[in-house]
Amino acid sequence: MAWLNRNVFEPIRTKRLLIRPFQSGDAVALEARRNDPLVAKYQNWAVPFTAEQAKTVESELVAMDGPQDEEWWMAVVADAESGETLGDLALHLSQKARTAEIGYTFASEHWGHGYAVEAMEALVAYLFDVLGVTRVFGLLNPENIASAMVMERTGFLYEGHTKLSFWLEDANEDDWIYGLIHEDWDKWRNRPQAPPKDVSLVELVTENERVVSRLGTHKTQEAFVAPMVWSFADALFPEVIDGAPVVPWMRAVVADDEVVGFVMLALRTEHHPEPYLWRLLIDRLHQRRGIGGRVLDLIAKECLEMGDTTLVTSWGEGKGSPRPFYLSHNFVPTGKVIDDETEGRKQLS
Repeated sequence: MAWLNRNVFEPIRTKRLLIRPFQSGDAVALEARRNDPLVAKYQNWAVPFTAEQAKTVESELVAMDGPQDEEWWMAVVADAESGETLGDLALHLSQKARTAEIGYTFASEHWGHGYAVEAMEALVAYLFDVLGVTRVFGLLNPENIASAMVMERTGFLYEGHTKLSFWLEDANEDDWIYGLIHEDWDKWRNRPQAPPKDVSLVELVTENERVVSRLGTHKTQEAFVAPMVWSFADALFPEVIDGAPVVPWMRAVVADDEVVGFVMLALRTEHHPEPYLWRLLIDRLHQRRGIGGRVLDLIAKECLEMGDTTLVTSWGEGKGSPRPFYLSHNFVPTGKVIDDETEGRKQLS
């Protein structure tokens, strides 16, 4: 079959990394990585991971030319300049190499530098563009938010939550499934990434309601930004606060003539002394373009025109929290925690 002629793995170089086959001597770093409690916490091996086990893995991988159908294979991820080993990528082809399950492990001292995303992008490109796979997927523990964020920043889509589907010795846990097909990969890598020339807020009308309803964040962001269906439900059945229902004000966020987000305020009324930024959602394909900050400026302008002098919002805390975003745009915590969220206030001028 055609793919069998392409399974000799040639090293891949990225901006900072070298992804290469295992070679003699890699067992030492492998043993150290797998015995780090931080690394092993959500992985599928038991600690201690012995030197003999590491040497066996090394020997098996050195004997392989590259990924093979129905076999697990791993590549080393190293610093492209120094050659220092940073981690590894795991790959399991199945269905005559039409499906690929992937995994990744990086030494904890190298976390937080974007290496996992950079390596995963290269691996996914190799799988689709060189091996010609149909689907790539990965499984992870729902509590492993950092790993889920790596998947999301590589373009993977959350596909489901399976209960008590993973076993490690006597431990039984859930899995999140992330998947990617070539069409979604092309959409992700071709997404606009530069700041848009124009950002505006437009009213929701019949012509744009369906587009707005399909906006979505990454799965891990749903802990901090409600899905669109919840926002529409909250607007239709507004919460009663201080004896009166809040008054929603909704707008679509448009960047260079494309709907890319949604914002909703609870307006100032006689019962509610300040406007409240209730929702701010930027679609996953348009994040990291500086749109959110420009939307805050537009909201501040709208509030000033309505006679407001302050704007309040609130955010959840934890991995991936929007707290740094709001603090960087002059929201100051008030000291109040409402429904487990930190309240912040911005002075308008």
